Amino acid sequence: MMNQRRAHFPEGTDFFASLQTRYRVAAIWQSLFLSALLIAIISLTALLYNVVDGAFGYVAYDYKKDPATFTSIPVNELTKDDLLIILKENLSSGAYNKLDDEKKMETRSHADLYVLFLERLVQIDTKATWSMTDSLLRGAEIRTEAAEKYPDAQLEFRSWLTPQFLATPMSSKAEFAGVRTAILGSLWLVGIAILFALPIGVGAAVYLQEYAPKNWLTSIIQTNINNLAGVPSIVYGMLGLAVFVRTLEALTSGSAFGITDSNGRTVLSAGLTMGILVLPLIIINAQEAIKAVPDSLRQAAFGVGATRWQTVWHHVLPNALPGILTGSILAVSRALGETAPLIVVGASTFISIDPNNPFSKFTALPIQIYNWTTRPQSEFHAIAASAIIVLLVMLLTLNATAILLRNRFQRRY
Repeated sequence: MMNQRRAHFPEGTDFFASLQTRYRVAAIWQSLFLSALLIAIISLTALLYNVVDGAFGYVAYDYKKDPATFTSIPVNELTKDDLLIILKENLSSGAYNKLDDEKKMETRSHADLYVLFLERLVQIDTKATWSMTDSLLRGAEIRTEAAEKYPDAQLEFRSWLTPQFLATPMSSKAEFAGVRTAILGSLWLVGIAILFALPIGVGAAVYLQEYAPKNWLTSIIQTNINNLAGVPSIVYGMLGLAVFVRTLEALTSGSAFGITDSNGRTVLSAGLTMGILVLPLIIINAQEAIKAVPDSLRQAAFGVGATRWQTVWHHVLPNALPGILTGSILAVSRALGETAPLIVVGASTFISIDPNNPFSKFTALPIQIYNWTTRPQSEFHAIAASAIIVLLVMLLTLNATAILLRNRFQRRY
């Protein structure tokens, strides 16, 4: 027995050698973990810097037509009435009537009319763009290059991410394109997905965790839910195309409600598809949150005569609510960044009309980013970088909302 103890518990110099080996192994693992953290931070920093690098920088541009040919008033002094008169006199009747049908010209803001003046009449022509890094490190060289290659062009350091960029709809010209329509489309998608998936997901989780018997059928259902959480998103897009766009076209197009100028490729179809996409994630997250509630609370409620439903409603769900909300919002954050299902369901790559009901045509921020990055012009890449920043801010806002809700309900219960 003593020999076995000595074999397991070294003494003297053997003890110190074993101790040094353990500390050395621990230091190696600590270094590996720290290296993994540093690699993650460096990768994230490189990603963010690459995005920001494209959203700012020098731009060389020129006007195809001199603004003085349309008005003798300086451009920065034009009023809303002046812009209305100039647009009506210089645009073709067809182009003006089309704009007026989209939105009454008299109701448009001064900023909208000014953008139309620059886009349709003056027509800005971007000659070249430079990244933020080049603009900061090679400013003198860029100014010299622009003066030699584009002597008539104006050179300015521009932020492509501006309030106007957020408030302007899509345009075929990168200089005037904005993400307002895409932001509204993404918000519609997220809203419909939450309304559809959250109650169904939480209800399914409550049943599976609190009511369902533990048998082979429940095990099969649970296994399939876990597997559905890992299914590629393009498969959900095909499901949405088959079910919501085609089979339920009368409902999703609005024809059942008297809307005849649409088909099944609407924001409602896309929102329901996104709801199905995140449904397994919401169920799993809600189950884990419910499972984390101490069983002693259930036993105490049963002990004083509460029914199972009273126990679930008054004790289990309030204590599980922070985890349910956090998991649900994080699941919806995934839907906000999806592209493949939206392409299959029928998201528009170019649309300038804001979605104003569930049966509207739509686009979304990921679709818009994809569309702009496929363009060869560098100015479209710049506004794509700006749109990526907007999408990241929306995702961070959702994540921050999840944290705030979790903290709020944790303090309450």
